[in-house]
Amino acid sequence: MEIEHRGPSIVQLHSIKLPQDDSTFHFLHSTGVPDEWIDLYRVQMMSPIQYHSLFISYSSKDDILARRLHADLQMKGVRCWFAPEDMKIGDKIRARINEAIHLQDKLLLLLSEHAMASIWVEDEVEAALEKEQRQQREMLFPVRLDESVMQTSQAWAAKLRRTRHIGDFTHWADPQAYQSAFERLLRDLKAEKQS
Repeated sequence: MEIEHRGPSIVQLHSIKLPQDDSTFHFLHSTGVPDEWIDLYRVQMMSPIQYHSLFISYSSKDDILARRLHADLQMKGVRCWFAPEDMKIGDKIRARINEAIHLQDKLLLLLSEHAMASIWVEDEVEAALEKEQRQQREMLFPVRLDESVMQTSQAWAAKLRRTRHIGDFTHWADPQAYQSAFERLLRDLKAEKQS
């Protein structure tokens, strides 16, 4: 059955049951439902989140691994947010990153010599630690890409090193080592979700 839309309509998503196929998205788009709401409907109604949603924090110099992890996590059903792909032109960077950290369940922190030198990564860690304190739950998933975090004297990194297990992605360029570390990360995310 084809529905003709002659203008925007009012749709209350909580009061209707739509089929779980592409016609739903066409219908919602045609009635004027904003794309962000359609995406939210898709996630919540059609493919429930199996893991926590993540904000990936990293130095731009570690972009290759960040993009790889983002793609692989998305393929496994983990909702991810990270600045290069998900920020809109004109967004105020600091406010948008703080909002993303606030909205996501977990912070996947890629620690490298580049991250150690980045004020942005330090700010993101501090925002996540504040959120942990407010919500009385852990949200940081730190992983190291090299040994810098184990050797630095920076206060935020030293505190992280003393108080958290830091996952090992130091050999991420080796496909077998990457796969092993990635599976461990997924297992830990799943275990955290079930607890």
